[in-house]
Amino acid sequence: MSDALMDRAETTAPDRPRAEDGAAVVDPSARLRTYEVRTFGCQMNVHDSERMSGLLEEAGYGPAETGTTPDLVVFNTCAVRENADNKLYGHLGMLRQTKAEHEGMQIAVGGCLAQKDQETVQKKAPWVDVVFGTHNIGSLPTLLERSRHNAEAEIEILEALETFPSTLPTKRESVHSGWVSISVGCNNTCTFCIVPSLRGKERDRRPGEILAEVRALVADGAVEVTLLGQNVNTYGVEFGDRGAFAKLLRACGQIDGLERVRFTSPHPASFTDDVIHAMAETPNVMPQLHMPLQSGSDKVLKDMRRSYRSKKFLGILEKVREAMPHAAVTTDIIVGFPGETEEDFEETMRVVEASRFSSAFTFQYSPRPGTPAATMDHQVPKEIVQERFERLCALQDRIGAEENAKLVGTSQELLVTADSGAKSSETGRLSGRARDNRRVHFAVPDGAPAPRPGDFVTVTITQAAGFHLLADPSGPAEYQLRRSPAGDAWDRWQADSCGVGTTQVTGSTPTAVSLGMPTRRPVA
Repeated sequence: MSDALMDRAETTAPDRPRAEDGAAVVDPSARLRTYEVRTFGCQMNVHDSERMSGLLEEAGYGPAETGTTPDLVVFNTCAVRENADNKLYGHLGMLRQTKAEHEGMQIAVGGCLAQKDQETVQKKAPWVDVVFGTHNIGSLPTLLERSRHNAEAEIEILEALETFPSTLPTKRESVHSGWVSISVGCNNTCTFCIVPSLRGKERDRRPGEILAEVRALVADGAVEVTLLGQNVNTYGVEFGDRGAFAKLLRACGQIDGLERVRFTSPHPASFTDDVIHAMAETPNVMPQLHMPLQSGSDKVLKDMRRSYRSKKFLGILEKVREAMPHAAVTTDIIVGFPGETEEDFEETMRVVEASRFSSAFTFQYSPRPGTPAATMDHQVPKEIVQERFERLCALQDRIGAEENAKLVGTSQELLVTADSGAKSSETGRLSGRARDNRRVHFAVPDGAPAPRPGDFVTVTITQAAGFHLLADPSGPAEYQLRRSPAGDAWDRWQADSCGVGTTQVTGSTPTAVSLGMPTRRPVA
């Protein structure tokens, strides 16, 4: 990207009239300003992006049509990976000329990288109009309007949470599923992780607020929710109830119409038996667990400041599978942490072999400025990290394929999704998620009714691949369809949007949760 500075546009927008509460009043005669939100990183960021979209549509913006240039591009950034900075500034560089050619276009940067770099974003890319952090998502519309009015950049980074994200308007990415934040922030001090300094200390929502949001999602047609937190199984510590997360799972089991409950992510050090019992004894809590391992070496775990060891980790998995024999477990693993020896890496390989993960998110360690690990001695050379990474991936690919093969011939109930996969036009298959969250591509037999996204189908698995399963019923007898409120919601969405994709966004009252599909928001 060029280091040359782009002259700031001299256009000045007239000040909008304001309501008594200070909010901008949308002029119905004005041309609808369009937006696009580009999301990088974790599920927390995806959830935050839904809030950004909801705020923008409440402020009078509309989603940009595919293939058009939006009036506003918002980057919701991640700061976990080494290439996060390069990826962001590469995208900003590509938009520089586009903005110069489109009068009035705005660019905003938010999320973890904005919280970390703060003024650096505007210094490196002076054509950015708004920089905001993880603690003040709700300020986005005001900052955009202020920047337009003053014809200068607005930077607002708060060090403490301004408004809990789930109290903001939302535009959901999926008709049938929804994210629900139960906490924000993290109290752990892992030496490789910059999240606590960007998201702050853990703050927990009260159970009543969470359950009210879940009920509102179900009332709008959702049949699945995922409970989100940086460390979900420490939920309740802030208000003095260490058993609160297990109680929350059981309470979700009492909500009529809620068919699937998932959560991410727990921390092995805080994972307790009451959560395992709640999962096993609550029918709508899915037999799926994402449990970050990070390393199988006790020495490396100590250096990472991960307060568990491999024996405890494997013990948790043993208890989970004893209570739920068909549970699928996924994980995160870092390869090449500073000081990792070949013996340490072999310990990781041993634990991975023993754990039998259905899949794993594997990462090559990259130093993040501001973390203790970035200044540790004995950084592992890139070529060694790469070689270990390839060995680990090969091992996990084999295990994943073997675990998938065990499901051939079994009957699986799938929640049908809108994304049918890259080869759907060639194969004619649709896609769904099994209860254990495995992805299944399935065919609809001739003469059988087709499902809608959000409906359920029961099929027999006929073939297994490394990263997905296939189900090709030989006839209608091997295919069962169950209509659901989520499928009805899909029909309403289609009717309301005339197939174009417009959604209605409402406020944050318990019954006002909007519908939406991921047709325009690229996720990197």
